[in-house]
Amino acid sequence: MARTREFDEEKVLDAAMQLFWEKGYEATSISDLTTRMGIQRPSIYSAFGDKKELFETALRKYTMSRASDVRARLQSHSSVKEAFLTFFEHVVAEEYAVDRSRGCFCINTMVELAPHDEKFEILTREHQMYLAVIFQETIERGIQSGELEADIDARSLSQALILSLIGLTVMLKSRPQQAFVDNAIKATLALLK
Repeated sequence: MARTREFDEEKVLDAAMQLFWEKGYEATSISDLTTRMGIQRPSIYSAFGDKKELFETALRKYTMSRASDVRARLQSHSSVKEAFLTFFEHVVAEEYAVDRSRGCFCINTMVELAPHDEKFEILTREHQMYLAVIFQETIERGIQSGELEADIDARSLSQALILSLIGLTVMLKSRPQQAFVDNAIKATLALLK
């Protein structure tokens, strides 16, 4: 008869995600994971597989949650320009509000693992493309409402904004001057005409 798990799988997965997000894949040991998750090695292996499988599960949890959050934030404003401005300002405020910038878990993975691991190259690229679709839908809403010019190439503009978002998120890890960041966001969002 199979034993029932004596821990909340979502809760321990969230703990693993937070640890991987803070330290990265390579710097996180199994001992770190057992301590943070509050479960023993056999339970980790039984529930999630090896460290790499656990990392992938944590990354997938993050990207699903992040995409849902991005969509909600962009849909929460009737003005598309205001939605993007508020979104980018939130990204910046979130990073400056903590003592040590963690950046984006997916982008951190893109930098750490994607160049050396095809699975993570694909997973991080899929997330970027999914966010680009969310951005494109938002831009198309602005075109349909007349807020944005009808001749805007929504697909290309969404990709440019994703590229800017990724660059911004990486740069925020080094705590640039706020004025530098604000000016860059203002120039980037001027593309929404």
